[in-house]
Amino acid sequence: MASRIGDMVIDCADPERMAAFWSEALNYRIFARDDTGVAIRGATTSPDILFIRVPEAKQAKNRLHFDICPTDRTPAEELDRLLALGARRSTITAGGSWTVLEDPEGNEFCLMAKRIPAEPHPFHDA
Repeated sequence: MASRIGDMVIDCADPERMAAFWSEALNYRIFARDDTGVAIRGATTSPDILFIRVPEAKQAKNRLHFDICPTDRTPAEELDRLLALGARRSTITAGGSWTVLEDPEGNEFCLMAKRIPAEPHPFHDA
């Protein structure tokens, strides 16, 4: 038996803003909220993402980040969409197959050049 990721938790100052950005970016939906934060969900086979309110601000480069891939448009079109949602380009130098961006609270994530099928279709090799 192995473990599986059930939730990914992101500390943040404004859970509502972060949930709104990431649910639009990933085509997820907000499904729960309470005094501690807001949760979003994609397909039932995907981990939920929880945005938990914390008092301290982000201090340095993330130790963990999302690599996101476009599903129904080119990487350039997806970049434009993410920037319109509130993402911004990072000062971190990108590689040839990805663009480094920041979400509304400055957390780095990468927009990959590779297109993958939309959820819930598998995209990893067996």
